[in-house]
Amino acid sequence: MDKLRVDKWLWAARFFKTRGVALDAIKGGKIELNGHKPKPSKTLQQGDRLKITQPHRQIEVTVLVVSDKRSSAEQAQTLYQLNSELLNQRKPTEDMALLGYREKGTGRPTKRDRRMINKLGY
Repeated sequence: MDKLRVDKWLWAARFFKTRGVALDAIKGGKIELNGHKPKPSKTLQQGDRLKITQPHRQIEVTVLVVSDKRSSAEQAQTLYQLNSELLNQRKPTEDMALLGYREKGTGRPTKRDRRMINKLGY
């Protein structure tokens, strides 16, 4: 294969769970192809550079193999070369604490916590 739609390749390379989600990401401007915002039907070829923004990370890859077959994660990693990866790990801000923000894994609020949240007017 020489060329392939961007949304199909993103799905085959396992960046997105479904082609529909990949399509929404492209339409939402979360994908850059060689520095431009592509349409979902834009063709992708070997050597193209993609910048993919996901909620938890931002990555830049170079396309090595153009394939529309979705396979295992190990085989999907052979389709591209990872140039850079930036993880989005935000710390909770002070205003999040006022809204009842809890660290992940701390469990449900206790009865006392709920009363304090209700007292704040939330």
